[in-house]
Amino acid sequence: MTVTLTDHDAALRFITCGSVDDGKSTLIGRLLVDSRAVLQDQLASVSKSGEADLALLTDGLSAEREQGITIDVAYRYFATPARKFIIGDAPGHEQYTRNMVTAASSADAAVVLVDATKLKWQQPGLELLPQTRRHTLLCKLLRVPAIVFAVNKLDAVADPTVAFTNIRDALERFTQAGNIEARAIVPISALKGHNVVEAEPGWCGYHGLALLTLLEQIDVTPAETTEAFAFPVQWVEKFASSADTSQGRRVFWGRVATGSVRPGDEVTVLPGGRAAKVAQVLDHARTPTEIGARHSAGIILDREVDVSRGDWLLAPGAFAPTREIRATVAWLDDEPLVAGRAYWALHGHRWVKAKVKRIVHKLDVNTLAEHDADHLEPNGIGHVELSLQEPLATLPYARSRSLGALVLVDTATHKTSGAVLVG
Repeated sequence: MTVTLTDHDAALRFITCGSVDDGKSTLIGRLLVDSRAVLQDQLASVSKSGEADLALLTDGLSAEREQGITIDVAYRYFATPARKFIIGDAPGHEQYTRNMVTAASSADAAVVLVDATKLKWQQPGLELLPQTRRHTLLCKLLRVPAIVFAVNKLDAVADPTVAFTNIRDALERFTQAGNIEARAIVPISALKGHNVVEAEPGWCGYHGLALLTLLEQIDVTPAETTEAFAFPVQWVEKFASSADTSQGRRVFWGRVATGSVRPGDEVTVLPGGRAAKVAQVLDHARTPTEIGARHSAGIILDREVDVSRGDWLLAPGAFAPTREIRATVAWLDDEPLVAGRAYWALHGHRWVKAKVKRIVHKLDVNTLAEHDADHLEPNGIGHVELSLQEPLATLPYARSRSLGALVLVDTATHKTSGAVLVG
């Protein structure tokens, strides 16, 4: 029987994102406090003059506390009677966009905060902040299934109802222009707790659900079990601890990316194309079973073939490995991306050299228009053509987050340079 999880068996992974100082860390602190996930001694440790600084519950780095900003992604865990949650507090500063991309790539939902006090909320045709637009667009590109906008700090404006109406209209214009589906637009005050855990019907003219209630209703991203079997080898166990389990053969450990695997299945090895048959499939407890996407497995083949870390086991004939890729790239390096540069590309656990053949165009995050370009600036988004030194078995990112994503790494500095989404 295939190992699977129902939509509410697994914790919902969601991130908070948006522009700097929009209240992301404070919102998470409010969720932790009001859901009683914080002990009294923890709350006392972040309190000053009797009032808790909720942002300090997530901003754990000393530099974050000194500067009052979020630098790295901070993960926190909490649960309600309805479900469990894993929260990623993504930084809002433009220079830390790479950290936000990392968090969004595995998220089931994103809460994009919008600070009402930073906008000309009195104007019906107001403009959103660039970082709000950039983070929302990145969430769409990274296929985050559910995007929720939380209009924050409405308690700090003179007319919260007018402010929410105008900001909501601006968000609706933006999402319509960018073909972005928003699950909801909720007025909140992370500091005061309005509409965060408990709904306040009529506040700001809003009669919908509280933010936490909305999150409780969002399903986790389904495993990619309908695609053909693909398995990136992470570790080769050369000498099994139990001879009667492995029959003396090597065990290839990793996490099933797509499809499922069972004894008797035919597989091919990438690279090389060698064929073999699956003799046994082991779970984390070394129990023979059938295992589906998103679960770890140990695979034993019926014959000894040359398989190493980074290789892929694939369903025969299901993939067409290629050296030429057209993709969307979110550029994260401090140096601009230019045609002709070579990088290391990481796909699963496989490293290959990749050369940037051409930059097709870049995306204007303010207008969502595509422009011809010969380079991509730091934190830019655009379309590129890559030429790989060795073929990879990819799928369009729109079909598979697992097989459609690559990471570009600078060959000299070893810094993560770009997030690549196969077109």
